[in-house]
Amino acid sequence: MTEITNSTGEFHSVLELLQSDSSLQFAMLILSVGIVSIVLAYRKFSNWIFSKKFSYTRTHISKFLRTALLPIFALVLISAVNGYVQAAGLFEQSILDQNSPQLFFAKILNTLNLVIIGYTVSQLIPIAIKKHQKSKEEWNDFLRWRNKRGFEDTDMFHKIYSWIPPKEAPEDMSVSEFQKLLKTKEGRLTLENYRTQKGFEIGTLKPLVKNPFEEWKKYERKKYEKYYEDCISGNNKSGQKLRPGTIPQEIYSIDYWRQQKRLQDYKPVKPGAKPPGYAEKQNELMPKSLTILISPIIFLGFLLGILSWWNVDLFVMATAVAGLGVGVGFALKDTMENLFAYLMIRKDRIFVEGDRVLIDNYNGYIHKITTRVTYIRHALNESIAIFPTRLLVGSKVINFSKDFEFVPAFIKIGVSYLNNPQDVCSILIKVGKRAMKEIIDEHGHHLAIQDRCPYLDENKPSCGCDHGITDMQQPWVIFDDFADSSLNFEMWVYVRDYGSQFKMKSNLRLMIYDEFKKHDIRIPWPIRTIYHGDQKLEEQEIKQFESIRKNTYDKYGPGEMNTF
Repeated sequence: MTEITNSTGEFHSVLELLQSDSSLQFAMLILSVGIVSIVLAYRKFSNWIFSKKFSYTRTHISKFLRTALLPIFALVLISAVNGYVQAAGLFEQSILDQNSPQLFFAKILNTLNLVIIGYTVSQLIPIAIKKHQKSKEEWNDFLRWRNKRGFEDTDMFHKIYSWIPPKEAPEDMSVSEFQKLLKTKEGRLTLENYRTQKGFEIGTLKPLVKNPFEEWKKYERKKYEKYYEDCISGNNKSGQKLRPGTIPQEIYSIDYWRQQKRLQDYKPVKPGAKPPGYAEKQNELMPKSLTILISPIIFLGFLLGILSWWNVDLFVMATAVAGLGVGVGFALKDTMENLFAYLMIRKDRIFVEGDRVLIDNYNGYIHKITTRVTYIRHALNESIAIFPTRLLVGSKVINFSKDFEFVPAFIKIGVSYLNNPQDVCSILIKVGKRAMKEIIDEHGHHLAIQDRCPYLDENKPSCGCDHGITDMQQPWVIFDDFADSSLNFEMWVYVRDYGSQFKMKSNLRLMIYDEFKKHDIRIPWPIRTIYHGDQKLEEQEIKQFESIRKNTYDKYGPGEMNTF
């Protein structure tokens, strides 16, 4: 047996090590062929798993198998080769020599095992963390389902919970009305969906099953399985059988399915309604968690431990890396500033995707935050601005969505001097209250935020317009100015987001026009009017509608800010 070593008893290269012993050459051949075979077999196995139903219904188990199986087979192969090498060395009695090629090759194989174990652990821990995060999201979905008294695609709420009415009427309801509602099934349902002026429920929910959360999860999983079966059977909006395991994906996994329900305010997800790859695209646009850093940090820790095992001076290496890092840091100064700004934004949640901000006089929504740049979509969808991420923490930024999202829908109105300002205030308040109840979006959600959702009075679940900060007076009407040609008024109603104000303003103007016409409230032309005895005639015409205006004034009043 020929050994080729340097003065310290170590080999110059792996090639010299293999040349020193024929058994090592045979072991290396087995190792190479085995790894290639395992990789090829694993690719087929992974594709097979990805095409099975449980890969969609049990996504975390599927990810675990696809992540762990290849390293497990590689560990078995390397350990078997390691055993063969050490057995061959023991047979030749060279294993007792600390500088023997068998012992040195065995150390290399053990190092490969440690690298594989470190990589596998670094990949499995984020899967476990993500599973925990998905469980928390599922719990929040359950709370949302309970608050909404069920979602649109199921009527199982009263199979899990029974509503127990309170002993006394709520403060903002008369005792007689409360007792009347208790006597009928429809009335009890009204009370169950009732919310006080502060947004609190009344009564209590009594579970009818041992574990409501687990029971709810079973129902949700059955709904997903129905969605999956509709996809693969062709009973879907696309009209054709969708294939599991394709790239891009044609079928949502249960995690993406839940995500789509959240984005649609928990409305049913229609099978085949979106093009292939839609789920992956949506996932790319979702905020990235700092958990993406866990894998490289854990793997780096394993590598440092392995280097220490090989007697590498970590202090010297750290000094060299630090020196290199300083040079690279100067060269990539802007890049590093953007990276640390990104980490700060994610950690402190200074901004999140969807927030409306004003930065450098650009008003828009944060579309996507990356480690290099941030995309901000114009509030009116005119364009997309691209800013370095560091600007979001290094310059003045106004966040219109931090802790609240509502904005005022503000309009100005001018009327003739011949009209009574108090009558005008009453009419505007009437219009504002009507708009708050009647103006909705395409999903049936009210645009205006309010103390109590009008749907609750119709024995329907709240649309969400009464969530968050709602304790403010609105509609807000003030008598603003004596202008040259008109009496000027201002009016605003708070809506849920920036874009909703435009539809609210348009509808308010239409309603005001109709009400002014109905009450003979005149909007003057922007000219000077010279009267030649016609003023009395005009006053007589206006007095004809005095009773209608008086009824409106008595019902709505001029508003707290307009009395004198």
